[in-house]
Amino acid sequence: MALLSNKSVCVYCGANPGASPRFAEEARALARALVERNLSLVYGGGKVGLMGVIADEVLRLGGEVTGVIPTALVEREVGHMGLTRQFIVKDMHERKAMMAELAGGFIAMPGGLGTLEELFEMLTWAQLGIHAKPIGLLNVDGYYDGLITFVRHATEQELVRPQHAALMMVESDAEALLRRFIS
Repeated sequence: MALLSNKSVCVYCGANPGASPRFAEEARALARALVERNLSLVYGGGKVGLMGVIADEVLRLGGEVTGVIPTALVEREVGHMGLTRQFIVKDMHERKAMMAELAGGFIAMPGGLGTLEELFEMLTWAQLGIHAKPIGLLNVDGYYDGLITFVRHATEQELVRPQHAALMMVESDAEALLRRFIS
């Protein structure tokens, strides 16, 4: 199992709050767990949805937050302007590459298509040996149960190797997931 390669964790999550109040509660719990371990947050730089919740909570608790946001999203006024550091980049490709470079590990919280795409890109990069950083799925209230079942199915169908499926650490609790990242 890979351990954190630096003191930053990239969190992918929704630009919307989602239907369950548990999503925001767990975003705040993850923020507390990060700050307690002196880990900084790297994320997509937005002030809206679950992204805004986790960034605001890390900042409120005295932690460091680095945002990476494309110019087009800043222009739509969704960029968080109160961060420790905010990088404004050309496009989504540059954003994802910079976030991957800055982070020592990756966690996907509940989110939409962008979150899924970012999660699977990091899993693919790990599968290909591009990085050896831990990757976690925070399965709040069973949000990712269908995805977990699908990955198991793909493994049973011999289209995903078991060792590659195992790259995705799954927990329903932020504390438990971070313990796996640093132990």
